[in-house]
Amino acid sequence: MGLFQRLFGKKTVASDTVNKKQPVAIKEPSPEVAASQWKEVPFYVESEASEQELVATIATAIAAGDAPASQFQVKKVLKKNPEAQLVATIATAIAAGDAPASQFQVKKIYQKK
Repeated sequence: MGLFQRLFGKKTVASDTVNKKQPVAIKEPSPEVAASQWKEVPFYVESEASEQELVATIATAIAAGDAPASQFQVKKVLKKNPEAQLVATIATAIAAGDAPASQFQVKKIYQKK
């Protein structure tokens, strides 16, 4: 009986040791301070001027199709941010772990200032 009591019985703790422990207060920064330490990494960035003309020409030619009399105005040309693409690829590869058939979608990426 003593063996089972030692293995499966409740452990008794002196009440003095429980009362002496003080709760530890963890000071967390306010949301405004925490938000000011991080900046969002954009998924798309402005492309160079040399690339914009070629991309705009190809896009308008495809969009015009069979209506050559139509006119288009390209306002902005963006390209994928290579830094965000690399971070998203690494993060999803780590998250996938042993399940290569899983899929993930990265919504936002933040960088510490």
